[in-house]
Amino acid sequence: MIDKIIAEIDSINSKDPNEEQFEGKAYPKELIYGQRMTEMLGKYDNAPSVAMQIAARGQHIQRWAIPRSDYPMDRAGYLKWRTDLKLYHGKLLSEILEQEGADQELVVKVNDLVTKKRLKNDLETQQLEDVVCLVFLKYYFSAFATEHADDKVVDIVQKTWGKMTEKGHDLALQLNYAEKDLILIKKALKIIE
Repeated sequence: MIDKIIAEIDSINSKDPNEEQFEGKAYPKELIYGQRMTEMLGKYDNAPSVAMQIAARGQHIQRWAIPRSDYPMDRAGYLKWRTDLKLYHGKLLSEILEQEGADQELVVKVNDLVTKKRLKNDLETQQLEDVVCLVFLKYYFSAFATEHADDKVVDIVQKTWGKMTEKGHDLALQLNYAEKDLILIKKALKIIE
């Protein structure tokens, strides 16, 4: 069943009109994001639950359907957009799971994971948040750092760090960063060599 669900998520995400260049090739943005989430989850946990595998792959399912530009360009608009996205992703994944005959316990668990329903009280939800943060740091941080002022980047690193567990911190410190990015990360974490 899980292979069919992952294939369905990938089929939907392969229709993303937004592209991302990676190693000289264009990919549908959310398709490659889902694949990166699965890859990072495998590094984080060598035997993740079925719910975690589905939630990681479907974290951004059909994200382009709710554009950021539809919301006010302020913090309140950003937070509303993020909340609406989480609910949308949870709904889509629930529908896919139900179509595949998944039991209600799995449907609820995947929805809870993607919507971060029990972020501070559920170990797997926190682990998924670690994976999200690690994917950001590995694949998206450098571009983010280039596009924003150093103070904003330092603030984002500190906020990202605050969302993670010690295990997440350990794995984040093992990632390879460009020298300029590493300087900002060390500044955010106040690491002095």
